[in-house]
Amino acid sequence: MSKLDKIKKFDPNNLGDSSSNIFGLPFTCEEADVVIVPVPWDVTVSYSDGTINGPSAVFNASFQVDLYDPSITDAWKLGIAMEEISNDVKSRAELLRTKAKVFIAAITNGIDTTQDADLEKDKALVNAGSEWMNAWVKQRCLEWMNKGKLVALLGGDHSTPFGMLQALAEKYPAFAILQIDAHADLRPAFEGFTYSHASIMYNALTIPQVSKIVQVGIRDFCQQEAELIQNSNGRIKTFFDRDIKQDRYLGKNWSQQVQEIIAELPEEIYISFDIDGLDPKLCPNTGTPVAGGFEFEEIAYLIQEISKSGKKIIAVDLNEVATGANDEWDANVGARMLYRMCNLMALSNGRF
Repeated sequence: MSKLDKIKKFDPNNLGDSSSNIFGLPFTCEEADVVIVPVPWDVTVSYSDGTINGPSAVFNASFQVDLYDPSITDAWKLGIAMEEISNDVKSRAELLRTKAKVFIAAITNGIDTTQDADLEKDKALVNAGSEWMNAWVKQRCLEWMNKGKLVALLGGDHSTPFGMLQALAEKYPAFAILQIDAHADLRPAFEGFTYSHASIMYNALTIPQVSKIVQVGIRDFCQQEAELIQNSNGRIKTFFDRDIKQDRYLGKNWSQQVQEIIAELPEEIYISFDIDGLDPKLCPNTGTPVAGGFEFEEIAYLIQEISKSGKKIIAVDLNEVATGANDEWDANVGARMLYRMCNLMALSNGRF
């Protein structure tokens, strides 16, 4: 059955069919305009585990998402599909996570790991495993980009998009990252791990094609990160959560602030969204929740205004979604945000 035949047969008003692809849509990755690459990986997380299950949790929650999008007529016809979750990636992550936890516990207890050959071996294995994951992500993303697909990455922890950034660097001479996050993620080799979730934006700066990082909602960072921002000569522009809120107290509204954010962005933009950028009531099970943050519709509005501005969203990611023992709330929120992000990315690329 062709994609057109599937569109004619599909009823978007029904509940999602769990035997279908993500959001209950009937499309394969080959048929879809937007392909989601899931990356079940949380090897270097420094607080709570669980984001390894983010892709499966979001997938399962997606069948409860209503497909009607008031801002885009028949948005579902675009076609969104997710690759199968890789058991190879997940099993490697589970093995390396056990080694990373031992290493993190050692440095937390003040042990000089350089004097312990086994601990240094574990660190090396984690770093090598992360390099493997980066290469895997790059290959998966490039395969779909080369077929003309728009790509969204679904983590996993926030280390997972580095391979995506490497893929984009082969497709675009220059682009900016719009980072929505509670954390600056500018720590070099945090806890000894080169590709730590807390180092993703520090590592992004090593890619020459990343012309600028615009950070929004940052509210948890160290002095070293603050100094890196201050000394970046404009390559990093940070809209701190505290400043956003205090400007509101003085009368500035979110619409005005969104325009200020958009003015800092060039024509081609990669959106990297750590769900902890939201108020933690919307993501209580994420790895490192922080008081403060945004409401759901505030971020949806920001991305919507970017899509209407004439600038192009070249790819997106959603990371750090986790669930509690009996709580899929984070995935419920994440699935809805992912759907909006995919639609708005496509809109900015003229796919509707």
